[in-house]
Amino acid sequence: MNLILQGLAADRSTIDRIATMADAQRIVQLNPDAYRCEGVGYSDALKTKIDSECFAARLDYAFVEAGRKLGDFSLVAMDMDSTLITIECIDEIADMQGLKPQVAEITEAAMRGEIEFRESLTRRVSLLKGLDASALQRVYEERLKLSPGAEKMLAAVQAAGLKTLLVSGGFTFFTDRMKTRLGLDYTHSNELEIVDGKLTGKVVGSIVDADEKKNTVERVCRELDISPKEAIVMGDGANDLKMMGISGMSVAFRAKPVVRAQADVALNFVGLDGILPLFD
Repeated sequence: MNLILQGLAADRSTIDRIATMADAQRIVQLNPDAYRCEGVGYSDALKTKIDSECFAARLDYAFVEAGRKLGDFSLVAMDMDSTLITIECIDEIADMQGLKPQVAEITEAAMRGEIEFRESLTRRVSLLKGLDASALQRVYEERLKLSPGAEKMLAAVQAAGLKTLLVSGGFTFFTDRMKTRLGLDYTHSNELEIVDGKLTGKVVGSIVDADEKKNTVERVCRELDISPKEAIVMGDGANDLKMMGISGMSVAFRAKPVVRAQADVALNFVGLDGILPLFD
């Protein structure tokens, strides 16, 4: 296996120490902040040790099969809120109503897996009833920011010929704009009901929950005539775990502990482009 180590200010002495701990045969510097430690014998005990050391040193790590290429995959599927973008859109919409603390509390509980997502979304959206729909545009223009490394990551995967899917428990108002702005191939999300320019506090149609996210990844894979094992799936919350679980590589980005624990790769410190050094 290769052990990839990367951080925003990776100190070479720390890299060397961890590589020695992993009994690596060789260290290759991939860029100023990323290193590949080659010839590592993987074990669960080693992973536990590396996890502790890297987290303390603010380094991200991943055990990857030697010779794995980005071109081995055909699809990158991403969650939107707190993954592709830095905000939770519904929390920022609620802020326009002065209700951000109440909504954010429910959001956090759902992302930790403490509340079923469908219930949490219904409760949060109901609090938005009566809000002028112009608040959505304000959130997009004033608060929505791409996560670090998002554009670099997307440029690389698109150049490698991979298709892109944005599947979100958020809203079509934002995913539609992300699709146009970033040249994404597929999007799927919830639609807020708007009547006479006001939010009704309801969602149109079925809710995009964990099962629907998984079903969407499977559907797009069928359309592309590929296996879900040819998909890289990125997320941060408990409602992403089912779609991450069917993928060939699951990536937890700035994720909740329950998600980090189950993902193949956890990026806690570097940007979304942190997936690129994982491949030869």
